[in-house]
Amino acid sequence: MSKDAFVLIDQNTIIRPPESISSPVQHALNMIRRDHEKVFGKIPELTNSPSAAPDLIVRYALPEDRCPNWPETFCFRFHLINGKWTMHIIGQDDLGIIYGLLYYSQHYLGVDPFWFWADLPISTKVRVEIPTTDYNSEKFKVKYRGWFVNDEVCLIGWKEDYPPSKEIWYPVFEALLRCGGNMVIPGTDLPKEGIHAKLASEMGLWVTHHHAEPLGAEMFLRAYPGKNPNYMEHPELFEQLWREAILKQKDQKVIWVLSFRGQGDAPFWLNTPEFDTPQKRGEMISKVVEKQYQMVCESIENPVCCMALYGEISELYKQGYISVPDGVIKIWADNGYGKMVSRRRENENLRIPSLPAYGDPGEHGIYYHVTFHDLQASNHLTMFPSPLELVKGEIEQAFETGAHSYLLLNSGNIRMHLYPLDLVSHLWRTGEVQIIPHLEAFVQRLYSSYHKRIEHVYRDYSNHTISYGPHPDDQAGEQFYHHPARHIIGHWLQGKCHLPVRSLFWATGEVPFNDQINWFKAKCEEALLGWMDLLEECCDLFIHLGDEDQRRFYDQLMMQVELHASGCRGMIALCDAYYSFAKQNYAVAFVQVSQSIRSYNESLLALRKAEQYKWKHFYRADWLTNIKSTLYSLESLRKYIRMQEDSPDFFLWYKKYLMSETEKYIYLENTHRKPLSDDDLAQQLEELFRKHLG
Repeated sequence: MSKDAFVLIDQNTIIRPPESISSPVQHALNMIRRDHEKVFGKIPELTNSPSAAPDLIVRYALPEDRCPNWPETFCFRFHLINGKWTMHIIGQDDLGIIYGLLYYSQHYLGVDPFWFWADLPISTKVRVEIPTTDYNSEKFKVKYRGWFVNDEVCLIGWKEDYPPSKEIWYPVFEALLRCGGNMVIPGTDLPKEGIHAKLASEMGLWVTHHHAEPLGAEMFLRAYPGKNPNYMEHPELFEQLWREAILKQKDQKVIWVLSFRGQGDAPFWLNTPEFDTPQKRGEMISKVVEKQYQMVCESIENPVCCMALYGEISELYKQGYISVPDGVIKIWADNGYGKMVSRRRENENLRIPSLPAYGDPGEHGIYYHVTFHDLQASNHLTMFPSPLELVKGEIEQAFETGAHSYLLLNSGNIRMHLYPLDLVSHLWRTGEVQIIPHLEAFVQRLYSSYHKRIEHVYRDYSNHTISYGPHPDDQAGEQFYHHPARHIIGHWLQGKCHLPVRSLFWATGEVPFNDQINWFKAKCEEALLGWMDLLEECCDLFIHLGDEDQRRFYDQLMMQVELHASGCRGMIALCDAYYSFAKQNYAVAFVQVSQSIRSYNESLLALRKAEQYKWKHFYRADWLTNIKSTLYSLESLRKYIRMQEDSPDFFLWYKKYLMSETEKYIYLENTHRKPLSDDDLAQQLEELFRKHLG
C-alpha cells in the first residue's frame, strides 16, 4: 500500500449509512453531519444510492472484516475502488458504530468530547486526508460505565421548561458517548413523563437507576400519599410500583438496580422501628431484593441486574446479613469524597472499607463521586477538592479487587467537573492513567496558550482546599462555607449560643459553641492566604490569555477559586461578628455581618459572570450549595443585630456614631429621622470603625 494513499474528506464528502438505521446510529450520524457542517461549512450527503461514490461507508461488521469480536468494538477498513479510497467505519453493534463515528469526529475532524461544555470552537478546514491504515478499537476495561447526573438542579434552572427538555439532555448524553460511556442515570426523582430516560435510551445508552429508586419505580409516598411506607404492611403496593416500572422499561436497555432503602434515600427502618437488629434488617433487604430479582426475570430474558451496596447495606453485607442473588453485580460506593469507605452520616464516620474482599464471587463494580452533596463540606459548584491522585489510586485499587464490571460516576451537571470526568473516562477505557501526562493533554485540548501556567493552577487548586479532618480525603468543597454558616446563624438567632451545634460535631468535635466558632474561623483564615495567592495568579494569567481562553479559564477554573476565596472571607467575617456580638459591640458586629454579606455576594457575582451567552441562568437553580440562602440568613442576622441597639426608630446609631456633635443638640426630629438602609448604614459605620476592624 502506498504511503501516500489517503481518503479525502471535504465539503463534498458522501456518507453511505447502514441500510437499516437504528435510532442510536441515527443520532450519531446526526452528530457527524453537524460536525461536518461546522468543519467544512456544508452538511455531507447521506445516501444509499447505488450510483453514489461514497467516501465513508458506515456499516455493521462482517466476518471478513476481522473486526475484534466483542460488544461495542469498532474498526476502520479501507478499500480502493476505481482508483478512489473509501473508509469503512465498522461496528459490531450500535454502540460500536457510534464509538467509531465519534472517534472519527474527534481524531480527524477535531471535535473535542467536551466541545459543548467547555465552549471549544471547532476549527474550520478545507480538507482532511485520512491515511489508509486499518484500525481496531481496544476493549474497555469496564463493561458498564457512565454518569449519574445527580446535581441536575443547574440543568433544571437553566431553561424555563420543566422537566428539562431535549435541548438540555442531548449535550449531556452526547458528551458521555464521546467519553466512551454506555450507561446513565439521567437525574434524580424527575417527573416520569420527562424526556430524559427516553432520550438516553434512543441514543443507545443503558439506563440505570438511583439506589433510592429501585427498578426505576416511583417513590412509594408519591404514589400513595398518607400511607406508611412499610413493605410489611403494603407489599402488594410496593410490588405494583415495581411491576409497573418493569413493564414500562422492558423494551429498553436497562441495568436494573435492586435495592431497598427508605423514602428520601434513608434506611428503611427509620419508618419501621421493629427492625431493630442487623439480622432483621439484612433478612428484610435480602427478601425484598430476591423478590425484585424474580419479578425482573419473569419479564426480561437474561436481564442485567445490580445491587447497590450503599451506606448501611454495605455494612450489613460485610457482616454477613445480606445475600445477593447469583448473577447480580454488586456495586460498592465511596464516601462522597473519593475514598472507598462508608460515608459519613451526620456526625458518625465509621469509614468501613467499601470494596469487595479478595475472592468474593460474582461481578463487582463501584459507584464513585467527583461531586457530592451532603449538607456539610461537599463540592457541587466547584471541582473535586482532593488531588486527582486520590481518584486514580482508589479506582485502580477497586479494579485490582475485581470491581471493574461497572463504574457509575456521579458527574454533577457536567460543566464544572470536566477535568475529573475526563480522567475517569481514561480509567474506564484502559484501567490506568498517568496524572501529569493526562493533565498536560487536557489543558492543551482546552486552551491555546500558556499551558504550563494553566496546568500549575489545576495542580495547585487542591493544595488550597481546607483540610477539615485527619484523613487525606477530608478536603472541603465550597459547601463548607455555606451549610455550616447557616447552622451557626440559625443557632445564634434561636438563642442557643450556650449550647454547641450538634450538627457541626463532624467538623469541630464535641466542643462548646464558642470553640466551634473558633474552629471554623481558624480553618478559613489558614486557607484564605493560599486562595488569595492563587486568585492573584489567576488574575495575572487571565489578562495574558486571548478572548476565548479568558472566557473558558474563568468559567472552568477561576470562578471556582473565587468561590473558595469569597467563601473563606464570608465565614471569617461571620465569626468575627459573633465575637463582637458576644462583647455587646453590636454596631461593630452589624458592620462585620455586612462584610460577610459583601463576601458572599462576591460568590454570587462569580456565578453570574460565568453565565454569559448560552449559559444565561445556568446557576439560577443553585439549590444545593445555595448561596442565596446563606445571604438570606445573613440578612436576617444583620437585622437582628440592628434590633439590639438601633431599635425602635433605627436612628440611634446614626445619631451616636455619624451625626456631628453640634448637630446632635440642635436637629429637629421631624426632619432628621429618615432611617438609613442596612447597606448604607453599614458602609458609613465601616468607614468610621475601619481602624478597629482591621
